[in-house]
Amino acid sequence: MKAIAIITTIIGLFFGTFSTTQNSNFMQPQASIYDIPITSLNGEKIDLSAFKGKKILIVNTASECGFTKQYADLQKLHEKYQDKLVIIGVPCNQFGGQEPGNAQEIQTFCQVNYGVTFLMTEKVDVKGENQHPLYQWLTKKELNGVKSSSIKWNFQKYLIDEQGNFIDYYFSLTNPMSSKITNQL
Repeated sequence: MKAIAIITTIIGLFFGTFSTTQNSNFMQPQASIYDIPITSLNGEKIDLSAFKGKKILIVNTASECGFTKQYADLQKLHEKYQDKLVIIGVPCNQFGGQEPGNAQEIQTFCQVNYGVTFLMTEKVDVKGENQHPLYQWLTKKELNGVKSSSIKWNFQKYLIDEQGNFIDYYFSLTNPMSSKITNQL
């Protein structure tokens, strides 16, 4: 009897059909977040794999939004947890045209008004036909292995673990210093 159970287990593992070892809410990601190319606001390539071993919080940002004041709390989060968390701001102009500036204007605005020192990327599309590959990975379960989502507005946040695995996302109303986020750190 034990031999049959062992053989069944081996066959199930070999063919990927052993259901008791599979979690129906988790799929293997199709790509690694670390392989996705993106550029910083100052035009330099960002190597996301340099952040292995730290959590990553990715936030689509805008300078003229009601949530723009979250830059201050993102900066506080960055300063408090920078030894184990990387914050990446991703400017986007897709929600109410609230990020109309060019790279230099965005960078100046963030530094002058909020003292931002965390990483900021180039301005990208976070949804739609021209959705950046980073946001394709963040919003599609078949790519991130955990869940699908849609970007509802500016300052939606995505948390990635130290090995590049998707943890969860948080809508704009969730303050960066919320315990929903800080308890994950």
